Amino acid sequence: MTINRLTRLIFLAGALCFSNALYAQVKGLIQIRAVQGDDTRSFQEGGLGLYRHDTKSDELILSQGILDFNVDLASSWSAHGVLNANQDPDVGLGFTQAYIKYQPLSNSNYKWHVRVGGFYPLMSLENPDIGWTSPYNYTNSAINSWIGEEVRTVGAEVTIKRPAKRFNSAHSFSFVGATFKGNDPAGTLLAWRGFALHDRQTTFNESVKFAPVAALNTYELRWQANQVLPFEEVDGRFGYYAGVHWDYLKKSQFRIYYYNNNGDPTTLNISTGQYAWDTRFTSAAWLYKFNNKTRFIAQVLNGKTEMGANALIDNAFYSHYLMLSHKEGKHRVSVRYDYFKVTDNDTTAFDPNASNGEGLTATWRYQLTNKLQIGVEGSALKSVAKNREPIGFNERISQQQIMLNAQWRF
Repeated sequence: MTINRLTRLIFLAGALCFSNALYAQVKGLIQIRAVQGDDTRSFQEGGLGLYRHDTKSDELILSQGILDFNVDLASSWSAHGVLNANQDPDVGLGFTQAYIKYQPLSNSNYKWHVRVGGFYPLMSLENPDIGWTSPYNYTNSAINSWIGEEVRTVGAEVTIKRPAKRFNSAHSFSFVGATFKGNDPAGTLLAWRGFALHDRQTTFNESVKFAPVAALNTYELRWQANQVLPFEEVDGRFGYYAGVHWDYLKKSQFRIYYYNNNGDPTTLNISTGQYAWDTRFTSAAWLYKFNNKTRFIAQVLNGKTEMGANALIDNAFYSHYLMLSHKEGKHRVSVRYDYFKVTDNDTTAFDPNASNGEGLTATWRYQLTNKLQIGVEGSALKSVAKNREPIGFNERISQQQIMLNAQWRF
C-alpha cells in the first residue's frame, strides 16, 4: 500500500470519529521520512539490526500516521483513543491506546481520576507529544523503544493528585496505582533480541518479529514462536504497578514507577507460542529545565524477567539515557546518549541471552509553520549479543543511520 492510500485511511478514520461523536476533539500527525540505513537487516524483518530501518528503506516511508481523539461523553466522563497507521514491516492500521476516563468535578484540595481500557503507564518524560511521540528525537531511547513495543496497560488505573496551587506550595504530587491483565509475554524481546532504538509502537493484537535464534530449535523451547504477541493474556493472573510524580515549580519533574506483570513463567499458550514471563522493573525519569529554552532529561530502567519451569530463562535488564535539548526560535536541537544491557543469570548454555550496547542520537527540527516541520537526525550504535554467533553472525555489530523527516499536524 502506498503512502497516499495510508493517508486516506487516516482521514477516513478521522471522518468516522467526527460523524459518530459531535463533541470529538481530533488531532492528527503524518510524518514521512527518507532513511539512509546500513546493511544490517532490521529486527522488523527478522534480522539482527536494532534500528527500525535498514538498506531496504530506500524510498519515502510513512513513519507516523496518528489520529488522537477525545470524546466528551458526560461532564465527568470522556473517551480517548490513538489510532496508528504503519507500512513497516507490513501495512496496518490499529489502536495503540483506547480507554475511558472518569474525572469528577470536585471542590476538594485533592483531585483524582480513573482510566479504564488500554493505555501507556505515564513513566516517560521523553514522549509527551501527540500519540505518545517525542518532540525531541525522532528515534526513541532504548527504554521507551521497548516500552512502546512490549508494555501496555489493559486494565484500570487510579491517580490521586495533590496540586501545588491548592496548598500554596511549590510542589505538586501525584500517586498512581493500576492493575491489569495481558502483557504476559513482556520480556521476550529483551531475551532474544535485546534492546533496540526506534519509534515503532506496537498496536493491540500486533506481533513483533525477532531473528530466528538457534535456541528456538531446541527441544526445551520447541513451543516458542519466532515472534512476540506482547499484550496477550496467558496465565489468567492480574499484574500491577504503582508510581509517584513530583513536580517542583514546573521546573523539575520526577517520576518513579514499580511495574510487575505477576506472570506465571511455567504457563504457555501452545496455539500462539507465547509464554507468560515474570517481568518486573523499576523506572525513574527526571526532567530539569535550565530555562525556557534548554532542558535535560534522564531515565533509568532496572528489572528482571524469568520464563519456563525452574527459571529456564532468568535475565536481568538495565538501561539509561541522558538527553540535552535546546530550542532557539523555530529550531530545536536534541542530543541523547543510550546505554543498555541484558544479563543472562541462568545456566542454560544452549540459550545465551546476554547482550549490551550504547548509542548516540542527534536531531535537528525546524518549525516551518504551526503545522509543518522538517528535521534531520543522525544516529549510531554498537551492540554485542551472545546469540548471534550460533546462527553464523558476528556477535558484535555497529550500525548507523541518517534520516530526513517532514511532518504535518492537523
